[in-house]
Amino acid sequence: MKSSKSIIIALIVVVLLLVVFGSRIFYVIKPGERAVVFKTISGELERDHVLGTGLKMIAPWNQLYRYNVREQQQEETMDVLDKNGLSIKMDVTVRFNPVYTRIGYLHEIFGENFVRSLVIPEVRSSVRKVTGRYTAEEIYSTKRSEVENAIITETGKVLQDNNIQMTALLIRSIILPDDIKKAIETKLTREQEALAMTYVNQREQLEAERKEIEANGIANYNRIVNVSLTDRILKQKGIDATLELAQSPNAKVVVIGSTADGLPLILGNN
Repeated sequence: MKSSKSIIIALIVVVLLLVVFGSRIFYVIKPGERAVVFKTISGELERDHVLGTGLKMIAPWNQLYRYNVREQQQEETMDVLDKNGLSIKMDVTVRFNPVYTRIGYLHEIFGENFVRSLVIPEVRSSVRKVTGRYTAEEIYSTKRSEVENAIITETGKVLQDNNIQMTALLIRSIILPDDIKKAIETKLTREQEALAMTYVNQREQLEAERKEIEANGIANYNRIVNVSLTDRILKQKGIDATLELAQSPNAKVVVIGSTADGLPLILGNN
């Protein structure tokens, strides 16, 4: 009886412990999550032991930290200065995710609030550094892709060094003062008109050159023909034509010219 009571008491104690400490012993790591454990007694963070998905059990005195390792998106609006000190407002979107095999190191340095302590400051810093190397016109129009790529390169490197993988960075909009924007758009319009006029001039010049070449070819042909058409050749061609006409069913009368060099004249019913 005593042993049975001891077993019952032990079971009750276990159940009570599970009820009280169950939420600190059993954890379910969901898809898209990873976790690391901090050992309270030893003060050790298991940086290299990353917990994957599924049911996990740890000592109740230890602490478990979850991390979302799916792709995340952060949108930022910031005021930056161009090369000449002109104020520009930019809207930027960055997409990123923690490197799940390195979340222990990420947690040790930046903690769970790494987006605020790492991602946003680095994005803002890189955007300001890069835009400071270009004029407002270049950022707004002529070198926008170059600016975007430079920001991606600089931000991506810093985040990768700190265990964050950046998958994309997009400049959603660039807002300039109205007078500056109007001046840039006017300049771009005039440049496009100048390019169009240059194209038209080049096309007309090519057409003129083509016509000149064609005219020279015709003139050369006529010159060669005139040199080759002697009186003897012309007389022979006249005789050949007379023979062909005489054999035609429509030719009825052949009248020979009155002079020695006269060519025949063909008379017919038609």
